[in-house]
Amino acid sequence: MPQPNQPQLPALAVDAACSGNPGVLEFRGVVADTGTEVFRRGPFQQGTNNIGEFLALVLGLAYLKKYNLPWALYTDSVTALAWVRAKHCKTKLVCTPENQELFRMIRTAEQWLRVNTWTTPVLKWETSLWGEIPADFGRK
Repeated sequence: MPQPNQPQLPALAVDAACSGNPGVLEFRGVVADTGTEVFRRGPFQQGTNNIGEFLALVLGLAYLKKYNLPWALYTDSVTALAWVRAKHCKTKLVCTPENQELFRMIRTAEQWLRVNTWTTPVLKWETSLWGEIPADFGRK
């Protein structure tokens, strides 16, 4: 059992990095206690950090469900948590030829959220207590 000031482990941690807004986007998931990367997507043109965080969370949920892992899933994004709970990516970004692949992924992720159930605890990474999320790209 974790202490109150520690994350639940084992866990999957997800994060996104975007150079610009919109800009070049990538996102990934790592095993929180080992740092082992289990998925990485991108780079994608004309994305936003919030879109990447949302897609990473949904991919994390799908990954944990596929492999039947009873782990927690962490993000440092309050916005992505809200979008996953709503089962809808509420981006204001406009679909263009440069980012149409991201919008296809958003539609697929929203559909996955609508038709699937999960018991995974989806939790906020407490950066102020635990430091940067293990999936962080280290580009700040």
